[in-house]
Amino acid sequence: MLNRRLFLRGAAVLGCSAAAHPWLTTVTLAQGARRLGDHRLVVVILRGAMDGLDAVQPLAEPDFVRYRPNLARQGDALPLDNRFALHGKLGALMPLWQAGQLGFVHATSTPYRNKRSHFDGQDILEAGTGLDVPVPEVRDGWLNRMLQAVPGLQAETAYAIGREALPLLAGAAPARSWTPEVRLQLSAQSRLLLESVYHDDPLFRDAAQEAMELAAALDLDRAAQQMSGAAPGGMSAAPKPADKPAAAKRFADVDQLAGFAADRLQAEARIAAFSLAGWDTHRGQKGVLGGNLEKLARLVLQLQAGLGPVWGKTLVVAMTEFGRTVAENGTQGTDHGTGGAMLMAGGAQRGGQIYGRWPGLSEADLYDRRDLMPTSDVRSWAAWAMRGMYGLDRAVLESAVFPGLDMGDDPRILL
Repeated sequence: MLNRRLFLRGAAVLGCSAAAHPWLTTVTLAQGARRLGDHRLVVVILRGAMDGLDAVQPLAEPDFVRYRPNLARQGDALPLDNRFALHGKLGALMPLWQAGQLGFVHATSTPYRNKRSHFDGQDILEAGTGLDVPVPEVRDGWLNRMLQAVPGLQAETAYAIGREALPLLAGAAPARSWTPEVRLQLSAQSRLLLESVYHDDPLFRDAAQEAMELAAALDLDRAAQQMSGAAPGGMSAAPKPADKPAAAKRFADVDQLAGFAADRLQAEARIAAFSLAGWDTHRGQKGVLGGNLEKLARLVLQLQAGLGPVWGKTLVVAMTEFGRTVAENGTQGTDHGTGGAMLMAGGAQRGGQIYGRWPGLSEADLYDRRDLMPTSDVRSWAAWAMRGMYGLDRAVLESAVFPGLDMGDDPRILL
């Protein structure tokens, strides 16, 4: 990553121009169609600790309203079964639930406990080590280790999109980079200067050449899309009838990322990983969480639309570093907790259900008498997904990919 950042910094001096907002999101794409088969796996890291109790509300729990006198009375939740209801801002996903292509895991967590730091929690989530503390020596993520366990993958295994590193896919499996709305604009003289500066350094010379070639290809792609009326990534630029201009602008970053990912996943890519920020809701949770849930729903639906028939072999998994407190705070928000929720979607899923063991919300059932008690390890759900989709050996998953994990019984999340 240091080499990549140094190169990007140097390129900026020579004339890179970048829009600020897309830097907030990271996406990676992994290739290897012949080795990974036809299934597509999309992993979404929700940075900031999504409140799973608000996203999937346990309305059958008598203590829920007592703990959340304001947040539990929003009135727009949609019943999923006789225990849980879906936050209204995820309502656009109800057709997927009814089709068995949407599910949720409740009361799940990494082994991280007590300190409740976003930085440590995210490090542990993406490293997948199973330890309660970050381990500086661990320099790769579990998704990269999964790729390392697949023999014969070629050099172009991943694309990293965005300014920040995505530790989930950091490691020995090679990666390329691409950032939405960033254009490498070099004059002929600047290009010659860049080639001259890096001529005797094969690392930076090759990186510079790769960046310029990718930039040229993307410029051609943009020109073709403008002529055809398509948006980046091959998705239609024409707004849907239900879309208003303001909504299209609000979802522009999500649409662009989903379009790019869908375009690659329809071709050689088999794995995509996104990083979406903004889930920390200490105050005014109703508005902040609602807007983010709308974006998450939009992302899933745009992936479905962009993937077309490939959607039937796709699983989207959205996970977060930890949950939030069961009780709301004095500013109508929630604080850092423990047990959280995962979202799963896709045509490859056996959906229409809430997975996992629900622990209850009575005070004696809570973790540290304040948080939702975790009853499953978030890593086990990812491990079973990879085993079912890519046929990885259980021993490899429990040792090389997720060291020390006990996957437990098969939860049968896939068709």
